[in-house]
Amino acid sequence: MAEPVILAVDAMGGDGGCETMVRGVAEAAARWPHLGFELVGDAAALEAELARHPILRERAQIAHASGIVSGADNPAQALRRALTTSMGLAVDAVRQGHCAAAVSAGNTGALMAIARRSLGTLPGISRPALAAMLPSLGTSDHIMLDLGANKQCDARNLVQFAIMGAAYARAALGLERPSVALLNIGTEDLKGTDAIRDAATRLRGAQHLPLDFKGFIEGDQISRGVVDVVVCDGFSGNIALKTIEGTARFVTDLLRRAFTSSLRSKFGFLISKPATELMRHHLDPNNHNGAVFLGLGGVVVKSHGSASPRGIANAIGVAAALVSNQMLKRITDNLADMEQPTA
Repeated sequence: MAEPVILAVDAMGGDGGCETMVRGVAEAAARWPHLGFELVGDAAALEAELARHPILRERAQIAHASGIVSGADNPAQALRRALTTSMGLAVDAVRQGHCAAAVSAGNTGALMAIARRSLGTLPGISRPALAAMLPSLGTSDHIMLDLGANKQCDARNLVQFAIMGAAYARAALGLERPSVALLNIGTEDLKGTDAIRDAATRLRGAQHLPLDFKGFIEGDQISRGVVDVVVCDGFSGNIALKTIEGTARFVTDLLRRAFTSSLRSKFGFLISKPATELMRHHLDPNNHNGAVFLGLGGVVVKSHGSASPRGIANAIGVAAALVSNQMLKRITDNLADMEQPTA
């Protein structure tokens, strides 16, 4: 029997604390029998939670951490006491090699800072990027990066993001040649900043890479499913992501208000309930949970802080998929190919 893949989980991160995290890990354990877990956090609290999940208890070990990285901690504060916190020790377990990936629902900025210092970056990567899978009208989810790790990016950064995003799509979505586009203010070749246009020129010349570069995409096309990977700088990406999330909440709240406005509306709701439930399921962030810091020397997955146990399990599934599909090797190989002169 193959050795289990051990994942480190920051069991104290997230809004729901260790109860929600352990319930999520238990759900992941039921879905993926090949996984084992190192739960990092307050040992007494974790022992009490694991007593409620005897099957998980057989596949999990506890690493005690006396400290927690709070949402109010800035990255510098988190770095100073990293190896006393559940977040820092979970990432360090990946650096030491006894865990294949780390999952945390804690402070995003602190997690990036700790992970970058502990794991470093892959050869040739100048800046890691935060990537996530988002719902679309296409046949599958799509990937978008950078979502806030880098406010300013040059052409080389954007090209690296495209390569990393395509590798993520191959590993997580099973696509042999993902389609990639750069987010821009128009689709014409002359639109956009020098960095965006230069990155497009470089990607058009990289036909040997396992990705299909489609040029530019505008903001109103992000969720249409026209490409598998959308690439942008972190400033634009974070604004786009928050706009998409806000619009989704606006639509669902508007429908809820409309369906409760009168007796006729309530009757209409009953008739259309299957369709509205499908939409709610599609837009639920728990179903797309698990952002990834691409470009690091190890796999680190960031869960929504407010994720449900199901969302935590989905984030763990993302980490497991990236490990089993050797995403780090794919990125390294593709970057090396990008540096080779084309024939």
